[in-house]
Amino acid sequence: MTFSTGFLADPQGTNSGELVGQNHIVLSAETFEDGLKVGRFAKLDTGSIDNFDGSATPVVAGVVKRYVYNSTEDAGLLDQDNHTFIEYIREGLVTVQVKSGDTPALFDRVFISNDGDANDGLATTSNAQVDANAEFIAEVSSDTWLIYITPAPGDVATHIADATAAHAASAISIADAGGFTSATEVEAALQEIYPFIPLEIADPGDAAAIPVTKSAVIAITTGAGGETNTLADPGELGIELTISHDVDGGGARVITAATAVNETGNNTITLDDPGETIVLRSVQVGGSNVWRVVVADGATLSTV
Repeated sequence: MTFSTGFLADPQGTNSGELVGQNHIVLSAETFEDGLKVGRFAKLDTGSIDNFDGSATPVVAGVVKRYVYNSTEDAGLLDQDNHTFIEYIREGLVTVQVKSGDTPALFDRVFISNDGDANDGLATTSNAQVDANAEFIAEVSSDTWLIYITPAPGDVATHIADATAAHAASAISIADAGGFTSATEVEAALQEIYPFIPLEIADPGDAAAIPVTKSAVIAITTGAGGETNTLADPGELGIELTISHDVDGGGARVITAATAVNETGNNTITLDDPGETIVLRSVQVGGSNVWRVVVADGATLSTV
C-alpha cells in the first residue's frame, strides 16, 4: 500500500498498479511511451510498452506498476525524464483501475477497454473489449479492484485472437433439450440439418443427373433442341426439389426418374415453356426412398 508520508502510521488507500502477495512475474522495459499510465493495462507495440489507444489486435503486456516508495509519477503518468525504465506486472495479484460504472463480481473475467478514448487501458467487464486473461478478485477502493492476471499460453492467445475460426463446430457440444437431433455436437447437428435447407443449385445442363442428396431449387435453361436429365431416387427422406423452366431456348427438358413420382406411375417430367415448375418431395414407400409430386404447375407427367 502507498503512504502519503514516510511514516507507517499514516496510511493512504491502496492504489492501482500495486502488487499483493509474494508470487509475481514483474518485467521491466527501457523503451516505453512517455506518459505511460500507472495501474492500467499496457500493450507491447513494436518493442515498446505503450498505453492502449484503440488500435486493433493489441498485444497485452500487463499492468503498469506503481512505485510505492518515493513515487515520481505525475498524476499517474510515468515521465521519461524521471524514469530510465518502467516495470509492468505480467502475472500475479495486482490492483487495477476499473472503468467507472462497471460493477465486477468475484471471478468475473477481466477485459481491457480499448475504444480510443479516456478509458483505454482500464479494466472492464465488457466482453466486447480485449481479453486480459485475468479475473476479478476483490474491490479494494472505489473503481480499484484486485485482479489475478496470467499470460495466456501461445496457443490459447492465438485461439482467443482468432475472430473467425476460434472454435471448430465439431468441438462444441449441443444440449438439444427438445430432442430435435441425434447429434451431440454442432458440426454433426448441422450435417443433419443442411440437407433440408433448400439451396440454389445451378442447372446441371443437358444429359446430366440432377442432385438428389439435399433440398434444392434449380432453374433450367433450354436450348433449341430437346434436352434430358436423369433423376435418381432420393438420398434422404424429407428433402425437396423445386425445378423451374427459367429461360426457353425453344426446346424442352425431359427429366426421367428412376422410379415413379406419383401413384399413377408416371416417371417422366417434361418442361417446355417458361414458368413451368415441378416440386418433388422424398417419401418412403415399401421401405424405399422415392419422389412424390407436391406441385406440377404446367409440367407434363408421363410414363415411358
